[in-house]
Amino acid sequence: MEPPPLTLGTAGHIDHGKTALVRALTGVDTDRLPEERERGISIELGYAPLALPSGRRLSVVDVPGHERLVRTMVAGATGIDLFLMVVAADDGVMPQTREHAAVLEALGVRAGVVAVTKADVADPARALAESAELLPGAEAVAVSAPTGAGIDALRAALERAAAALPGRSGGGGGLRLHVDRAFTVRGAGTVVTGTLWSGSAAAGDAVEVLPRGRRARVRSVQVHDEPVERAAAGQRVALNLAGLAVADVARGDVVVAAGAPGGTGGATRPRATYRIDAALEWASPEARPRGGARVAVHHGTRESPARIAELGGRYFQLRLEQPLVPLPGDRLVIRSLAPPDTLGGGVVLDAAPRRHGPSRDVVARLARLERGEAETPAAPAPEPSPPPRAETAPTPLSPAALAVEAELQAAGAEPPLDAELDASAELAALRAAGRAVRVGRTMHVHAEALDAVRERLVALLEREGEASLARVRDELGTSRKYAQALLEHFDGEKLTLRRGEVRVLRRRRSAG
Repeated sequence: MEPPPLTLGTAGHIDHGKTALVRALTGVDTDRLPEERERGISIELGYAPLALPSGRRLSVVDVPGHERLVRTMVAGATGIDLFLMVVAADDGVMPQTREHAAVLEALGVRAGVVAVTKADVADPARALAESAELLPGAEAVAVSAPTGAGIDALRAALERAAAALPGRSGGGGGLRLHVDRAFTVRGAGTVVTGTLWSGSAAAGDAVEVLPRGRRARVRSVQVHDEPVERAAAGQRVALNLAGLAVADVARGDVVVAAGAPGGTGGATRPRATYRIDAALEWASPEARPRGGARVAVHHGTRESPARIAELGGRYFQLRLEQPLVPLPGDRLVIRSLAPPDTLGGGVVLDAAPRRHGPSRDVVARLARLERGEAETPAAPAPEPSPPPRAETAPTPLSPAALAVEAELQAAGAEPPLDAELDASAELAALRAAGRAVRVGRTMHVHAEALDAVRERLVALLEREGEASLARVRDELGTSRKYAQALLEHFDGEKLTLRRGEVRVLRRRRSAG
């Protein structure tokens, strides 16, 4: 039986020789940008196929090692099955070595190999010992990319690590690819690349790009620049998409099978969400953020700022400012916003929960979900949030209305004007379904985006007592026009009160 496809991701500190090592292993220079070659450092993700001694081929994702590019590293690491941690013999374990190890731990990637590079210029003993302490389960090999010493031993170690992994191809689920590049090929059109998380991809497949809701058809499929009839989960894939402009897709988007289930274990098809219930672990006790703290949540190749709400124990609700597209069981990385650092990570338990606070029932329910038990009919009661919106069965919406909803979701707190959408019937349907809210006379905001803004505004006013229009604008990271429209909406909700040039809360809301 042919072994399952796997993706190998590099990790390690800048200047420890990741790209040179990948070139020695694969013959491919993954630094494709002129700036990368001029500066001698990786800036973007690089890709190459790696042939192992048995003939098995791994897909390699080469990530940058600079501390300012950890976001890019996380985007590349989220789809990998095993790691190649690179540690230089003359430096040993360094700060980005440790942070990359923390990212791998957060993502649940525990299989891999350590390569101690530059063994021709320094004694590798210290670096080997430090690597064993940092990653005690990983085999370590001393190598020299320029001389080739140890490269065959490293390939053999990677073969052993890969042999112990089941891969993703047998996991079921529909096509799901997190986009890390989108570009145009002359004569072919729009192409997206990424690691296929689940399902398979073949020419003729109908797909949808989330969270934008754009529909397309797969014209052709490649794996490492080679055309294939069908690509399987675990492979690095390039999809040529018909019916989609390159401006309609970008890194962070998710390509899924159109109208098909997207997950395993009865999970629903993935969709954009502004809330996630998760089980999280922290890199250290000091790394655990306080309740209400603002953090960065990384999922797939996408990230969003979020407020973190404690639910009890290791369970938290993440209230996102921009939509993510997760399924239960997916891994998350949690990083601080300033200064940027990896705090921890964990697993998605509920990919689209109601807004709720801590309770015994909530903790019990999330513990059941974490154990993989079926959902019970009882669900946590939603926390009241003005204005009240009844939790009813979803109202069927037309494809045109769903497309408008996707535009509103992607726009967040800066939606297009109603006149630009030219979709009065669709907006009326979304209002009736509780999925869009009119803000002022000229625009609509997606209901979940408005909830996220409301949460941030309340937190700001409870923390600072009052806030000017400029302060709210800066907190939301939006323009004065949108901040003013949103504040006037919340004035009308009786949530905020204008006092001269500042806003205050009309009443204190209960925590949770």
